[in-house]
Parts: sequence; structure tokens; C-alpha cells
Amino acid sequence: MVTQSVRLTEMAHGGGCGCKLSPEVLSQLLAKMPRTAGFEHLLVGTETDDDAAVYRINDHQAVVATTDFFMPVVDDPFDFGRIAAVNALSDVYAMGGTPIMALAVVGMPVDKLPVKVAQDILAGGASVCTAAGIPVAGGHSIDSPEPIYGLVAIGIVDPRRVMRNSTAQAGDKVILTKRLGVGIYSAALKRQELAAPMYQEMVNSMTQLNSVGAEMWNIGGVHAMTDVTGFGLLGHLLEMCRGAASRGVSIGAEVKFESLPLFAQAQSMAEMGIGTGGASRNWRSYGHEVELPVDAPASWQGILCDPQTSGGLLISCSEESVPQVLELLHSRNFDGAVVIGGFSAAPPRVCVR
Repeated sequence: MVTQSVRLTEMAHGGGCGCKLSPEVLSQLLAKMPRTAGFEHLLVGTETDDDAAVYRINDHQAVVATTDFFMPVVDDPFDFGRIAAVNALSDVYAMGGTPIMALAVVGMPVDKLPVKVAQDILAGGASVCTAAGIPVAGGHSIDSPEPIYGLVAIGIVDPRRVMRNSTAQAGDKVILTKRLGVGIYSAALKRQELAAPMYQEMVNSMTQLNSVGAEMWNIGGVHAMTDVTGFGLLGHLLEMCRGAASRGVSIGAEVKFESLPLFAQAQSMAEMGIGTGGASRNWRSYGHEVELPVDAPASWQGILCDPQTSGGLLISCSEESVPQVLELLHSRNFDGAVVIGGFSAAPPRVCVR
């Protein structure tokens, strides 16, 4: 962990995907937006709250487009840039796509932030794009009161191989590819209570590209996919349930809490009350759609609703394909990837056991 005179997290009122508007507020803001279903070549629009838009060019090519940006979740500027870039590219991978280029989205308090710090943020993002094999081909910058960085990510995908969040099936198992606890650790960091090993555990997770998502179409039993970000594990599972309902399929998700992969100290920190305001906002938005055991400790909510910055993929696949999916994930160094539950024919809710 780098110690420096400028603490980026002190310059922002929120950090990472915890900056996202709550699902409830976002729903209100978008209530009067025109629907996108009438556009013939738009394969994925706003209807199912998916990770990116997908527009078909021809029978073999479609464009995947998304944007993601936020305020600092860590103090090290290079790490901040890397995390923001990995997070943005994840939305392309979650659709089964391959990124081809990125545009930088930059907001900096130019009267407060040294030029070198801003340069390091940009360099961190560029290093991730280099690792992904794509250029940062342009972008846009503004003078803003808080540091903001992210990417517009553009990718391509075969229209027949698009992965959606709305196509899970009853009987599917749910696999989570990264450990939970980013928001909890980041809250501890902001309080200057996060030890160096835990910081490294968090950064290693947030800077791991979800590029394996582009390979999932090779496995026939993979039916749906999304990534876990600001709405927490429960929020993104609910989006999968609601997405299925939009196509006339009623499924609910069941999660085994003891199966969840967690950062080493995430549960103990949650039990101490360490967490983010984003987790509380998430629960207020969708808690009525979640069933918890009557004796579940309060810390469960903090973990299940914890906003994940550059989190893992949620993969819905047939039981028969689980070994192949896990083998691929483990070969790509997703060591925490495990089955956390499944989908069944039920109302669109999440039950935690």
C-alpha cells in the first residue's frame, strides 16, 4: 500500500461502485425513459438491466458498448486507475464479448490534485487496457470537485454467443467467480484500519480481468451471466430473476450463505459493523424481495448487499456443466470460484439459507 500526501479517498464522498445510485433511486430516474425494444438490431437494451448494450451489425458481428466510472476506492492513483479500467471492461466480458478499444472518462479537481497524481491514474487505466490488448483511443475530461475516472468500453461479439443476465433456467446452479467484501474492506481503508495484506487481497481481486467471460460460450450448459458490482450479490441475483420474468419465465434464486467466498477478514469486519452506506441503501431498495433466516445475524445483510467494485461474474449453468465451468475458471486463476446456490421455478425472489 502506497502512502502519499494526497489521500484520494478523502477527496470523494463515496468510492468505487459504492457511488452507484441505489436500485430504487435509479428506477425512479429511468421511469420515463423511452423503451428500446422497438429497435430491430438492438439485441440488448435497457429492458433487463443488463451489463452492456449489444447492437447487431450482421449475422456474425455485434457491437457491445458500455460505460463505467466512479470516484476513488483506494488512495494509490495507479491502483485506482487499474481498478476503474478493469471494472469497466468487465461489462463487455459479462456479455460474452471481447473489448476492442476504450475511451477514457476523466474528471479531476485540477486546483487540488497534483498533475503527477492524475497522470498516474491515467497510466493505471492504460496499463489494464494494454493487458487486455486494446488501445485507449480517446476520451473526455472535465474539471470536477471530486476525482472521477473510468472508461467507455467497446467490444464485439457473435450475436449467437451473447451472454445475457435474463436467460437463467430453473435447475441451473449459480457460480460466483470472485470473493465478496470489497465494500467492507474499502470502508476499513477509509478509516485507515486496513492492514497491508488485506489491502493487497482487495486490490488483487479488483484488478483481475474478467476476460474468462468471453470464453463461456464454449461451454454449452452456460445459460446466463452478469457481474457483481454496486448493487451487491443480492441485487444482481434479483436482476437475473427479474430478467427471466421479462421473458415469461418465473425463477427464484437460493443462496447458501456458508458457501459464499469471502475475503479473509470480511465476515469479522461485518460483525464489527464495518461497512458502507451503499449496502444499507441496497437493502432498503430490495430487501422486501429477499428471504433471510429469522435468526440471521445483522452482518449477513452487510455482506450480501456489500457493493462490489470490479467484482466477479455470476454464472448460471446446468448442473452437468458445473465441473467444466469450474475447471476453466480455476485454470484462469479464479481460485475463489465456487457454486453458491441455484435457480428454481419460483417467484422472482432470493432466499438465503
